[in-house]
Amino acid sequence: MWIPVAGLPPRLTLSSLVGAGRFCILGAGAATRKPLQARNRRGLSDSAPQLCPDPDFRKSPSRVKSKSTLDFNRYITSRRLAETMARIVCGKNKTTPHLFVECNAGPGILTQALLEVGAKVVALESDKTFIPHLESLGKNLGGRLQVIHCDFLKMDPKGTGTVRPPAMASQDLFQTLGIEAVPWKEGIPLKVIGIFPIRSERKILWKLIHNLYSCTSIYKYGRIELNVLIYEKEFQKLMADPRNPDLYQVLSVLWQVACNIKVLHKELLEPSQEKLYFIQITPDRNLFTENLTPMSYQVFFHMVKQCFGKRKCRIIDHLRSLTPLDAEDILRQIGKKKEDKVTNWHPQDFKRLFETIHSSKDYAYKWLYDDGLEGRYND
Repeated sequence: MWIPVAGLPPRLTLSSLVGAGRFCILGAGAATRKPLQARNRRGLSDSAPQLCPDPDFRKSPSRVKSKSTLDFNRYITSRRLAETMARIVCGKNKTTPHLFVECNAGPGILTQALLEVGAKVVALESDKTFIPHLESLGKNLGGRLQVIHCDFLKMDPKGTGTVRPPAMASQDLFQTLGIEAVPWKEGIPLKVIGIFPIRSERKILWKLIHNLYSCTSIYKYGRIELNVLIYEKEFQKLMADPRNPDLYQVLSVLWQVACNIKVLHKELLEPSQEKLYFIQITPDRNLFTENLTPMSYQVFFHMVKQCFGKRKCRIIDHLRSLTPLDAEDILRQIGKKKEDKVTNWHPQDFKRLFETIHSSKDYAYKWLYDDGLEGRYND
């Protein structure tokens, strides 16, 4: 099982990973870009006070003023959509209850839908306004619902200070739930379900992908499965490949290499006609190899970022600034052509390229690093 290595500083040095060479520092946080402000959207809760249904969700809704609405948190407010999601993720298995951690439970519409199909639910909610109502949904259910004041999207914040609610350390959460870490190649210890805030989708995806490759935060406990609603625009970028080069980018490669991404349901929002995709993201049990590990992943990230920094260039031109190895020989080893451009390659091609360079025994060090590129080519 991959686990974080004790004693290493938060920012890893490339030279410590690949041998003596040019000195550089690669950090997980340095690779992110602040997302652009998104326009307000309709169909889910946003900045205006939301309609919060009564406990049975069949009476007339009443207005609830929530601090979360000021933070643009979104909640699932459609009973029909919640029932569809619950039915899909729980399937026909009635013997062993599925355990789900619901992020941004809010008014509890999805919470109740999951409980009605027999699931066990840990509802995480950052706004205390909703917690009494959420707790009431679990009455007489034999402990199948647990409500925790926590913001899943602020799990394991940076820094060394005291973690205060609604932020939470994943270690505390998993201890509370009695869940222990399992080896990466074994089963899925936990499933997460919910919806990503539209204004933070990209930021969340970057945070999660760093945690996944480094086996930290929730991924310290194994291959955590995500079942999430995401807007069409970000979904298209996530699933892009050489067939749609304008949308193809670093996150496309990193997520598709790391996970199996499956579309479970499509939802058309009224009246905006925007589409939501309910997707299942399952980490690949064979993601890590002898060369791609939680210790070397930042080198892989840097390689992909540099390639997409000049996406119209040929791969061979990037290789000459990435490695002292013979670029033409590397391409021959993986069966690629000198004329191939960045957007001609599929995600798995980049993984093969990385592993081929990283496993080479021709040089004491395999990578070159231009410190001026890291901030310039962040996705």
